[in-house]
Amino acid sequence: MGSTASGNNGTWRNWGGNVSARYAREVTPASVDELAEAVRRAAEDGLRVKAVGTGHSFTSIAATDGVLIRPQLLTGIRGIDRENMTVTVEAGTPLKRLNLALAREGLSLTNMGDIMEQTVSGATSTGTHGTGRESGSIAAQIRALELVTADGSVLTCSEKENPEVFAAARIGLGALGIVTAITFAVEPIFLLTAREEPLPFDGVLARFDELWAENEHFEFYWFPHTGNTNTKRNNRSAGPERPVSRLKGWFEDEFLSNGVFQAANWVGRAVPATIPAIAQISSKALSARSYTDIPYKVFTSPRRVRFVEMEYAVPREAVVETLRELKAMVDRSGLRISFPVEVRTAPADDITLSTASGRDSAYIAVHMFRGTPYQRYFTAAERIFTAHEGRPHWGKVHTRDAEYFSRVYPRFDEFTALRDRLDPDRRFHNDYLRRVLGA
Repeated sequence: MGSTASGNNGTWRNWGGNVSARYAREVTPASVDELAEAVRRAAEDGLRVKAVGTGHSFTSIAATDGVLIRPQLLTGIRGIDRENMTVTVEAGTPLKRLNLALAREGLSLTNMGDIMEQTVSGATSTGTHGTGRESGSIAAQIRALELVTADGSVLTCSEKENPEVFAAARIGLGALGIVTAITFAVEPIFLLTAREEPLPFDGVLARFDELWAENEHFEFYWFPHTGNTNTKRNNRSAGPERPVSRLKGWFEDEFLSNGVFQAANWVGRAVPATIPAIAQISSKALSARSYTDIPYKVFTSPRRVRFVEMEYAVPREAVVETLRELKAMVDRSGLRISFPVEVRTAPADDITLSTASGRDSAYIAVHMFRGTPYQRYFTAAERIFTAHEGRPHWGKVHTRDAEYFSRVYPRFDEFTALRDRLDPDRRFHNDYLRRVLGA
């Protein structure tokens, strides 16, 4: 057996530092068979099972008191099908490795999120997304899935094979089984031209529909305590490639966006009264720039400043109103917020519990620097988001439960019925799933 199990009662922690769990056993399977065997053994011992990725979720979605499966040996590309333009990868493959490998093969995903540290299965199971007018989340680009179910059998699904499982398992929350391989749609690699430009908050809201319609990928960051935003428009380009120069890239992406930003957050955490002044400076520090590069170099950027995050998807037509309410709340609250608010969009998709399921969506993400009290801000923001029938990101802080989800997801019962069928004994259960899916 190539799998390794460590002694009893290890402790697992997430990236944001706000979730930890003590587990009974840890297994690092080297094959799908070993993973299936670990699930069967857990059942014999009466233990629950959870696979963990890189811990980039801020919820306890991956926490377990039973068997912790680490997928780092289940990595790499199984195969590229150039006829059907798909790539099949092992579930533990980090997005970063997938992107680099695809680029070497002259291929790319159509859209991606803004960080690529996560494993492909962790990112898709929680509904990780970027921004796009026509192109959706990473999960929306899945063409087939392989998963180990509660009885230790291996199930494959696609639009043609087990389509009802496919509809739900692309964003399965870890509730339906442990994903072992994912087949993604890919396309020939292309160039994107990024245009980053500071614009006034009111101007962006007034023109939001137009900015959304004119750009393949539009997003912006609003700096609380200011009327300023930084906008990003990414569109396909015929070239030539004009990457950000190394020095400029280091200065803007590392020094300003990570180094100075980290220091500013330390100051803000120590002396909250300084935050509005710092926000004014930060929001003006980044100047307009344009560059052209391959997709993952444009979509993703390093995030070294640790934070805690809440993000909700609201109907796209409600985003401007929601943001106005959020700004009014911040302005009158006396809160001191050093992190920008991030706004992105996604088209409606057909995945059962996708935050964009059946409706064109806009995402509003609020962040707080790690170690600062975030409850008051997040609670006030959540009140605004839920008034607009917001759907929280499955991997980010929220307080919603199954009763709420059954109202905002028309196909919620379809998911829970499938879970009853695939995992009747709740082998993949944990406290988080009890709350969001019901007992």
